[in-house]
Amino acid sequence: MAETFPSPAEVVGGRIGAQLRFLVEVDQLKAVTRANTLVDGSRKETSAEHSWHVALMALVLCELAEPPLDATKVVAMLLVHDIVEVDAGDTDPFDDEARATKQEKEEAAADRIFALLPADQAAIFRAWWDEFEAAETPEAQAARAFDRFDGLVGNHAAAGNGAWAEPGRTVSSVRRRNEAVADWLPGLAPVVAALIDDAEARGRLRPG
Repeated sequence: MAETFPSPAEVVGGRIGAQLRFLVEVDQLKAVTRANTLVDGSRKETSAEHSWHVALMALVLCELAEPPLDATKVVAMLLVHDIVEVDAGDTDPFDDEARATKQEKEEAAADRIFALLPADQAAIFRAWWDEFEAAETPEAQAARAFDRFDGLVGNHAAAGNGAWAEPGRTVSSVRRRNEAVADWLPGLAPVVAALIDDAEARGRLRPG
């Protein structure tokens, strides 16, 4: 019989044990595949890879926001926004049927996963996630804008070998998907338009 090893949380116990339990649980995000691919088109990206990249994007591009934002809070929201995908998986933004159950599944996941943390931290992390989902504060709107913009940049850079090659991706559907980016973070509006126009002109997006 194979030896059973205790988890880090079981070995340590207490407050840090709860924190380690959460951190080990969310390690599963490294295995959750998303609709988008890596820039080289070689494989699908994972949710953990996306979360890292979009958080870094926010640090680089937060200067576009007027008035200035709390960049630390934007990054915090982006690092936790997809943690629920450990349970709920990634939802293809162009799959209307899957999107119909997205909120319910992700709310249940948030209830379970954030509760693994000590109560004080659970409340903070859950508040970041709720704020991101509501998209009512300037920081949350910027975070949501970067979340979508990251996919736009990655698919454009993939030069036709990314998710834009899959069904449901057309010039009009990608424009609709990214309309909110310009609303949430107006400084990105001309960049969004330029990338979609260029993709259309080069035939990297299907007409329609």
